[in-house]
Amino acid sequence: MNSNFGKIVLCLLMFTLLWGAAGPVSAERIKPFVSDGCSLFPDGTPDQPELWLKCCVEHDRAYWQGGTRRQRMAADEELRQCVTAVGAPKVAALMKIGVLVGGGPYLPLPFRWGFGWPYPRGYGPLSAAERRQVEERIAEEMEQETTPADR
Repeated sequence: MNSNFGKIVLCLLMFTLLWGAAGPVSAERIKPFVSDGCSLFPDGTPDQPELWLKCCVEHDRAYWQGGTRRQRMAADEELRQCVTAVGAPKVAALMKIGVLVGGGPYLPLPFRWGFGWPYPRGYGPLSAAERRQVEERIAEEMEQETTPADR
């Protein structure tokens, strides 16, 4: 195999990963929302093991649906503010660094930006059809959380 071909492929891959050349890819259907809590990070302290778990689940919801780079930065800042509000500002700063480094859309990780869509989606605004899918999934989730006694 020509060694120049390998170099070209490597350069294209690096360009895609670093600058988002792939762009957003539309999906037929977004996957149901799932959260693993604070991906690869504790959900709280030993004394309060779920102290900032709610913050992480809301952050996962934003990452699940994806969108623009600006929306991702806003979601990361909301996570920092939420964890700070529960009394852990140093943890919040550490978490924000972690999501900035590990949450990009260009690696096929289960906690990447836009993980509800098939890989790779990249950054980009959701289309009207994609937004409807997100809203439908959220409505389905809320319906499933309603117990028969609540109806």
